[in-house]
This record gives sequence, C-alpha cells and structure tokens, in this order.
Amino acid sequence: MGSDIILAAESGGSGAFNLLLLLAVPLVFYFLLIRPQSRRRKQQMEMQNAMEPGARVLTTSGMRATVVEVDDDGIVLEIADGVEVRFVKAAVMQVLKDDEPEDLDDEQDEPAEADGDEDGDRVDLSKDDDVEDAEAGGADEADEAEESKPKGRAKVKASDKPSA
Repeated sequence: MGSDIILAAESGGSGAFNLLLLLAVPLVFYFLLIRPQSRRRKQQMEMQNAMEPGARVLTTSGMRATVVEVDDDGIVLEIADGVEVRFVKAAVMQVLKDDEPEDLDDEQDEPAEADGDEDGDRVDLSKDDDVEDAEAGGADEADEAEESKPKGRAKVKASDKPSA
C-alpha cells in the first residue's frame, strides 16, 4: 500500500512545469489586458487635460460640441448656437480634427432629387385608383377578380420610409 503512494507521486508530472504555468497566467493578463488599458487611460487623461476653448469635441453620448470654457473638473460646451451646457471632463470621448465633417448625417437628409433621382424610380402608394373605381359606380366581375388577387410588393426607397 505504501508503494502505491510513492508511484503516484512520481508520475504526477514535473513541478517546474506547474510553477511555470502559475507564473505565465498573470504575465499574460498583465501584457494583454492591464498594460494596454492603463496606456489608453493615460492617453485619455492627457487629452482631457489638454483641451482648450475653441476645440471641437465628441462626448461619450455622441454629441458634437465646441469647448467654450475649461475648469478644473469640468468644461462648458456649446452644442448649438447660444446653447451652452456644463459637462465633466470625463464625458469627452475625443477631440475632433478640423478636417472632419461637422454633420455626417446631412448626406442622408438630402432629398432624392438632388441625386438626379427624379420621380421615375419612386412608387406612388396612394389609394387614389381604388377611390376612383368605387366612385365610378360599379366594378364588373373582372375588376373584382383582379382586385382579389394578391399584388406584388412595391419597392420603396429608404428615404421614403418614416424613421423611428
């Protein structure tokens, strides 16, 4: 019985490998997780402390604004003409460069006619035809059979759909 315990202890593997594994896991966590995160945090703090009035910034909530005033713990941002709001410095995600477009969403708001897309590709989804048929007096059986058939789907552009 005593010899069984000795055999099990000898076949347990090398202690040096287990020790190496115990040391490698924390090193991997340090180099892959902790160190890059602390470097990003340091860069963010430097960027927030280097802000000065007149800079264009993007807040963590996605709002673009211009820095009006910088205090020790906060900043005053102008989000629209004459509208100034006080934020903490940590709310600033990044300082925008001057060459970046001010409003990226303006391209989607332009009417389709500006793209040379006249009414040729648009589909009229109004029910004017059905109203005219009903007012005309009576529809014969061929018209009723035609109306009972399922109609194909009409293609609608994304700019025609109501946005949520």
